[in-house]
Amino acid sequence: MSFSVSRRIAASAEDVWALLTDTGKWPAWGPSITGAEPAAGGTGAGPARGGLALGSRGRVRTVLGVTLPYTVTAFEPGRYWSWSVAGIPATGHRIVPQGGCCVVTFTVPWWAPAYLPVCALALRRIERLAAR
Repeated sequence: MSFSVSRRIAASAEDVWALLTDTGKWPAWGPSITGAEPAAGGTGAGPARGGLALGSRGRVRTVLGVTLPYTVTAFEPGRYWSWSVAGIPATGHRIVPQGGCCVVTFTVPWWAPAYLPVCALALRRIERLAAR
């Protein structure tokens, strides 16, 4: 069981996917993230600088000043990725293209519905960034 929040964004799925998978962009849209460092080499670097792939690993810095390891646990190119942070299942990120727009959905585990407002804020930030 999980909970989710969605937003229709007037941007291409490709542009939004680029925002979601570029670890260098995470602090621009993620309210709880101040930085991310993909692991050097191998799967940690993903398909491109700052990009993601199944099994990508790295470290994420939180607004609380704590740096935690992450692992991408599911990955469907251009459509979906999810991760665990410090070994704990975290958010899922799904994109459904709709013409020149897309619907972006963030999911959280059953025990984290209080995180949905943070996800809703992230979606608004992604919409603003994608409009540029």
